[in-house]
Amino acid sequence: MEYTDLFAKVKNAARDLPLVGDTIRDRVILRLAGLLEENEEALLAANERDLAKMEQSNPLYDRLKLTPERIKGIAGDLRHVASLPSPLGEEIERRTLPNGILLRRVRVPFGVIGVIYEARPNVTYDVFSLCLKSGNACVLKGGRDAEESNKAGMELIHRALHDEGLSEDIAMLLPSTHEATAALLGAVGYVDVCIPRGGRKLIDFVRDNAKVPVIETGAGVVHIYFDKTGDLEMGKNIIDNAKTRRVSVCNALDTLLIHDGRLADLPGLLAPLADKNVELHADEKAFAILESNYPSRLLKRAEDKDWDKEWMDYKMGVRTVKSFDEATAHIAAHGSGHSESIITSDKVNSEEFQRRVDAACVYVNLPTSFTDGAQFGLGAEIGISTQKLGPRGPMGLKEMTTYRYLLCGDGQVRP
Repeated sequence: MEYTDLFAKVKNAARDLPLVGDTIRDRVILRLAGLLEENEEALLAANERDLAKMEQSNPLYDRLKLTPERIKGIAGDLRHVASLPSPLGEEIERRTLPNGILLRRVRVPFGVIGVIYEARPNVTYDVFSLCLKSGNACVLKGGRDAEESNKAGMELIHRALHDEGLSEDIAMLLPSTHEATAALLGAVGYVDVCIPRGGRKLIDFVRDNAKVPVIETGAGVVHIYFDKTGDLEMGKNIIDNAKTRRVSVCNALDTLLIHDGRLADLPGLLAPLADKNVELHADEKAFAILESNYPSRLLKRAEDKDWDKEWMDYKMGVRTVKSFDEATAHIAAHGSGHSESIITSDKVNSEEFQRRVDAACVYVNLPTSFTDGAQFGLGAEIGISTQKLGPRGPMGLKEMTTYRYLLCGDGQVRP
């Protein structure tokens, strides 16, 4: 397949897209939301064909699965994106230079955004809606696991574009092949930025092989530190929500750190996890407390490698620390810069935790499950950026833009 010609079509479509009015772009997104609901049965059937090829024990199975409720949620996210103000043309800075030149800095689209993602059908819609709303064209490369679901989704996207008189080249779905991945990562001059959305292996591969600029997202080794002054009932609810709300997502809890002065409360703190069959990998002190207070079939002795795992499953590490300093040192050594939280009644520790912990999202007395574009009021999201250069955290509409300097004068020349 000759990918250069395909990328050129998307690039051409991207040039005209910023000239399309906000109203038309919003109508396309709203039309797509309606098409999702109207074609629920077909989408579920395509998704079932994908699910049939994956073992239910695979951590990606939950991410891959569509349900009527999830389709309704995706449609709701699309409508939310359509309701948000467009970032295009927003004036970030305005000043007059000493020589009288008016300088303005305004938001503009990147142009063409490429996204490589795994078994997540919702990403197809999230990426398209955010790219279209922010004036970007998009090239999507999903995995084989979600091939049928992604094809069905792109068919609806093209119908929505066609119904509003826009070119279908604004959004392209590449084949789920290694050849297509290589082509996208090498599309210099056609793709302005590539965003991998998936696990560490995918992110590392894209970063190591891309010739186009990359924004890293996704991989999360997430911690909650239960401090010496943490409230037991609050901690129980927060840990349960962070771990079990959806175990396969990147903001799910991977390691609980607990102050050794609160070890006696550990069985009560983790009781909801026992009811949901969460397997614990505990250090020696935690294991000794849990040995007679947690189902033996769900209790394992932790290995050193467990502290670096993004479990994406009903599994979690439990490590005892002697102090606040030891907790933050563990996070610095094993965290991925995604989301971290502390449960504490100590105001000094809460403020120090947010100053000291280096992550995109740092919480006090809250579950890490809130790391989500919709929860932050951004509508959908492209992903959670864990890097420091460029966007960081949930990437919504504004994060899908760059800026341009616009200068106006009345004949000034440079001395």
